[in-house]
Order: sequence, then C-alpha cells, then structure tokens
Amino acid sequence: MRLYVPLLKRQGINLEGMPRYIGANVVFDDFSMITLGDRVVISDQCHLLTHDYSVTTALIAIGKMPEHDIALIRSIKIGNNVFIGKKALILPNTKIGDNCIIGAGSVIRGDIASGSIVIGNPHVIVGSIYDQARKWEKYLSDNNYCRIDK
Repeated sequence: MRLYVPLLKRQGINLEGMPRYIGANVVFDDFSMITLGDRVVISDQCHLLTHDYSVTTALIAIGKMPEHDIALIRSIKIGNNVFIGKKALILPNTKIGDNCIIGAGSVIRGDIASGSIVIGNPHVIVGSIYDQARKWEKYLSDNNYCRIDK
C-alpha cells in the first residue's frame, strides 16, 4: 500500500485515510469521483463504476437519437473500515457507510447503512456487522485453529 497509495492520489482518488488493502485488478472508473475511507479493503477483481451509458440505449428505445452517447456520471463513497469481497461491483451513486462487509460477487447500488453486511445481486442486507462480530468473537474463543495475521 505504501507504493500504491501515492499512485492513487496522483490519479485523483479521494482518500480519507489509509486503505488496508486494494487487490490486484481492481478497476476504478473515474478516480476523481471515488472517495475511500480509512482501513478499506477492496478485494481482487472488484469494479467501481462511476458512469452509466444505458441512458443512450433508453433514449433510442423511445425514438430519440442523441448525437453522442450520453453518460450519467455519479460518485462512489466508501466509508471507514469497509471490507469489499472479491469481484464485487460498485455502481454509480453508491454510498457505503462505515463498518460494512460487502460479500464477494455482490452488486451494490444506492445507500448502504453503516454496520451492514450485504450480499447478492441485487444486493440484500443480511445482517449487522456488530452481531456477526460477537458471533465470531465467541467462535474464536472456542476454537484454537484460526489464523491471525500480525
């Protein structure tokens, strides 16, 4: 991250802290439209898309032929202490609150409340990170075969 973060800043990404991990092959659509909070994890092969060109397709469907392709460009904001699983797709105009887990392969659009665990396509809030943390805390105390990276 020490080398990658300066590159992200030079590309125009808005950092409100230090990312914990950004995986290989993560696609940032428009760096200047993306804000990342502190301790964010973005797993491998995630896409953060800030544009939507389907407007052109919809206009053509109703008989309007624009001179050029039209894109809606909207921001993405990811809060503090957020984990985004592998191959998740974060769509334009999305705000993910603090302390969230986004499951692998999920498609996220809109506002995700702080403390949410979200999975699926379309995304569904399946729980609270706080409840899950208590379950994991008990599990970790009852089992001695987990790995803790330091």
